[in-house]
Amino acid sequence: MSIPIIREVEQARATILKRVPFDDVKVPTHIAKKLTQVFGKPLTPVQAVQQIIADVRRFGDQAVIGYTRLLDGASLSQLRVSEQEIEQAWNETPPSLRASLELAAERIRAFHLAQKERQVKSWVEQKNGSHLGQVMRPMSRVGVYAPGGSAAYPSSVLMAAIPARVAGVQEVILVTPPSRTGRLHPAVLSAARIAQVNAVFKAGGAQAIAALTYGTATIPRVDKICGPGNLFVMLAKRQVYGLVGLDGLPGPTETLIVADHTANPVWVAADLIAQAEHDALASAILLTPSAELALKTQAAVVKQLPDLPRQEVVLQSFQQQGGIVLTESLEQAIELANEYAPEHLCLVVEDPLSWLNRVHNAGGIFLGEYSSEALGDYVVGPSHIMPTGGSARFASALTVLDFVKVINIFDVSPQEVQALSPTAAEIADSEGLTGHANAVRCRLRVGK
Repeated sequence: MSIPIIREVEQARATILKRVPFDDVKVPTHIAKKLTQVFGKPLTPVQAVQQIIADVRRFGDQAVIGYTRLLDGASLSQLRVSEQEIEQAWNETPPSLRASLELAAERIRAFHLAQKERQVKSWVEQKNGSHLGQVMRPMSRVGVYAPGGSAAYPSSVLMAAIPARVAGVQEVILVTPPSRTGRLHPAVLSAARIAQVNAVFKAGGAQAIAALTYGTATIPRVDKICGPGNLFVMLAKRQVYGLVGLDGLPGPTETLIVADHTANPVWVAADLIAQAEHDALASAILLTPSAELALKTQAAVVKQLPDLPRQEVVLQSFQQQGGIVLTESLEQAIELANEYAPEHLCLVVEDPLSWLNRVHNAGGIFLGEYSSEALGDYVVGPSHIMPTGGSARFASALTVLDFVKVINIFDVSPQEVQALSPTAAEIADSEGLTGHANAVRCRLRVGK
């Protein structure tokens, strides 16, 4: 088995390029069975998340611990990770991996410091005796969600916690699901230490999102939640939006590669596999006008798959929402990419810079065959937390701006009051808000 080739663009639009609402996503059979087992009746993911959030809001730590046992198979006596556990994890992490995480952290921090210098600036302008402007204030407490379960993601800890720290957030806490033994992966805890996370809690899924939103006896309530997660995390974040800030709804990951005849099929195949191995709901798609590249990439996938421990996950991803689409031209491929609005868009074409201005919707753009998405996942510098599910049409990758509030400053001089009040009062009258109009006009009578 390999990745399918779709030879008709309209067929691709109706299948792998078609966006499916969260509520209509088909969950694997084993997950549906698990939900029935946990809740005693068949529930959709949306219904299950609603129940979990309600229980955590009502029962706090007890519900978080209970759902961690039922869903993750881990029996916990406490949720917070002790300093001793973090120290032990640090010692268990190979020195070479610690050095790699520290190098990645250094590059992530440097990129976001430069971002802060350019974008996070307070300003005040004086005109006619008035002062108008903005002040930027960091949030007080932010919660970072790092996926776990079938794989550990220390990179996600770095990519969320470091920009928050650079922005000036006072307290950064981490939640991540434990293994069945109740432990967290040593590399995740080492990443938390490198990123200067204040506290780590063993909690994942919807129960972790609910705990961060409402707070429990152990897990503090946060101002904003950031970080990627599975379908249940995404649904939970959607349900609590408005009670807590969100970085967006980054769900199952996706990569769309636009390539021409100059692309290396072995590298393209490797990039598609790298994306698909995240989980069965991940999307890995190649758009190309080159039939030769399509066939060679398909063959390269077949050759590379047998060596992969996560081969079954990759094949499920390819068969459900992955594929190679033959387009009439590169222009059409870019048009389809903008329609799809991918999390990651890789331009593996001759002179990729010449196509950059044609891209309007993407979480991140990777230019040329050396700029692999996998490299960006770890060590290039920009955060790898990006909009998925087509939300790149209106949303952006995680930046330091996600962790600050912009507060407008109003300081109006008596002279400006005289000049502007008649206009404001007239607009207020038109809206039927006579109290507003009076509050403006009464200041016109000062000194008269």
